[in-house]
Amino acid sequence: MKIYGYIRVSSTDQNEDRQLIAMNKMNIPKENIFMDKQSGKDFERPAYKRLVKKLNTGDLLYVLSIDRLGRKYEEIQNQWRVLTKEKGVDIVVIDMPLLDTQLHKDLMGTFISDLVLQILSFAAQSERDNIKKRQAQGIAATKAKGVRFGRPTKKSPENFRVLVKQWQRKQLSLKEALTRCGMSKATFYRRLYEQQSPQMYKK
Repeated sequence: MKIYGYIRVSSTDQNEDRQLIAMNKMNIPKENIFMDKQSGKDFERPAYKRLVKKLNTGDLLYVLSIDRLGRKYEEIQNQWRVLTKEKGVDIVVIDMPLLDTQLHKDLMGTFISDLVLQILSFAAQSERDNIKKRQAQGIAATKAKGVRFGRPTKKSPENFRVLVKQWQRKQLSLKEALTRCGMSKATFYRRLYEQQSPQMYKK
């Protein structure tokens, strides 16, 4: 039997220390701890896929909490079945002792574990849905205040028209025009399109 640990944080700026400390307490070898830094919306995660390939019958997998495994009810249920039934792996959810497949092998124990798993899976997805709803509400409220999202619009230099005319008359190369405008080629052509008029570029 080999012991493994799985850690997931939702983004690169979230801290995984709490999960690492929990894994170290379980004496899991560092090389057997797999970590993803991405959303739990599905199981298309590189480290998780590598972990599943390594797991064999009789191995033991630790996760700190069920929402670290995933955030979608049906996905969690399906992966739990794949790991425990198809691959024959035992799973321990550290924060929820009832979810320890080593201890509940009889019918009643399995029933209780399945029930707890369903409840926690539901709670994990509900929390994800609530987070998305709060984010959407926050964005809507911020937009209502006139705050714009995304990269700030690159302003054209005051002499943009002059530089364009020089470029059109071949007095400047495109590279020189871009440098003086401080723009990429795509931005230059976009500003050119936005600002052009029938009279603007008369020679």
